[in-house]
Amino acid sequence: MGKESHYSSKKDRVFLRAIAGSYNLKDELARLRSLPRVIKGTELKFQDGPQSFSKHFVEPVDGMTQTLHVHLEEYGPGGRTQKHGHVNEAAFYILDGTGYEVHDGIRYDWDAGDVAIVHNNCVHQHFNKDPLKPARALVLKPKPMMMFMNLLFQQMVIPRPKEPTPEGVGYQARNDETDYNHLES
Repeated sequence: MGKESHYSSKKDRVFLRAIAGSYNLKDELARLRSLPRVIKGTELKFQDGPQSFSKHFVEPVDGMTQTLHVHLEEYGPGGRTQKHGHVNEAAFYILDGTGYEVHDGIRYDWDAGDVAIVHNNCVHQHFNKDPLKPARALVLKPKPMMMFMNLLFQQMVIPRPKEPTPEGVGYQARNDETDYNHLES
């Protein structure tokens, strides 16, 4: 008889691979402590566009945190994002504006001060429903931790729009904003 399979309905399964290799906690703590503790938002510029823009404060590639990806999203007048899905959850704290999400075909409306939660493996898209004003959301997600656990699945369903909305022609993300009182009416 051949080698026994790693899978058996009669045995407990292993769901995560072993993490092996040299790891020195002292060295890792020294590396983490050498990194900045304050990320200056004024030193970062929005990327992408023309309907949705993002500014990444902490992301997996920089190695600053082991669990968080933090970025700011700005949706231009009447703008929308790409339709996509991924393994990690995400919490969108709505700083200003009014809009909605579509998660697995269900619409969820939001306004400034709300939190929109995107669940694991949800196909979703974000929309600014105001044709004249932008909207903003601070996004927090455990993407680095998911990547560490090799839970890498992501899928693009509809790409990010390449053309502005008719109302958003010429719109530029608010890079040089100094008034951070987003919830004022």
